[in-house]
Amino acid sequence: MTLGSGFMPAAQAAAPQVRTQGPGFHRIMVGDFEITALLDGTHAFPVDAVVEGATKATIQRDLDSDFLRAPVQGSINAFLVNTGEKLVLIDSGAGVLYGDCCGHLLANLRAAGYQPEQVDEVLLTHLHKDHVGGVDAAGKMAFPNAIVRASQAEADYWLSPASKARAPDFLGTFFDAAAASVAPYMAAGKFRPFSGDMELEAGIQAMALPGHTPGHTGYLVRSQGEGMLVWGDIVHVAAIQMRTPEATVKYDSNAASAQRSRRAVMDMLAANHYLVGAAHIAFPGLGHIRKAGGRYEWVPVNYVAEPGK
Repeated sequence: MTLGSGFMPAAQAAAPQVRTQGPGFHRIMVGDFEITALLDGTHAFPVDAVVEGATKATIQRDLDSDFLRAPVQGSINAFLVNTGEKLVLIDSGAGVLYGDCCGHLLANLRAAGYQPEQVDEVLLTHLHKDHVGGVDAAGKMAFPNAIVRASQAEADYWLSPASKARAPDFLGTFFDAAAASVAPYMAAGKFRPFSGDMELEAGIQAMALPGHTPGHTGYLVRSQGEGMLVWGDIVHVAAIQMRTPEATVKYDSNAASAQRSRRAVMDMLAANHYLVGAAHIAFPGLGHIRKAGGRYEWVPVNYVAEPGK
């Protein structure tokens, strides 16, 4: 049979959709320090129910500007700092506390070429479930050779039965989760709170950023004249809180203090051109802050296939 020029071969069976992402890690260099952003997962953030201090019209305008709609999928990011001397993990994700959406940090840590046993220190920005939950592995230490640290003010609040009794009911499980997550480290003498804006490791300094929680803390990482601030929950939804920085969230312990910390730290970052490691901005949560009048703009890092080369 002669095939004409218009012959088309028979179609193959349709390839099935995969619907998974690649491993959630991304690497950059800050001076001589290797930073690996690690994704614990993404979850639906109920903007309409959680964001406060802004009108519904303002929230919708801000979401529309970034082609988003509620609920917004929020990333849960953590950051691994290899100083060459120490391996320091900043925040640990939610572990099992948020269900199947999350708890992928350990798998992504391994995919990035590291093992949990290699982590020397875990620094927690605060003790909310999605930051502390990942240090726990069914009642055992997920990072068996690590010291876990948080500010003393944070530990005093979340590990106190008296604080739980005074707190709103919706925070009750947050207290339970914090206590259970750090319990194995406390039993082993490996939970060591700190006080003040102190240098915890060479090139890593704590920075008090209260408001979201009483002892909420950022960690400023500096090497060879370059800097990066891992800022915890300064921002939950970038589309809203960059354009409307007065917007707060239901989970803020002190909304006014959270607003002050957000303005102050974003002004500092814009002035110093420091990099940001953001817990809840779309993975990898790495970028810079640019000031635009009374608002701010998020500028994501440029992708580099082979950082440090």
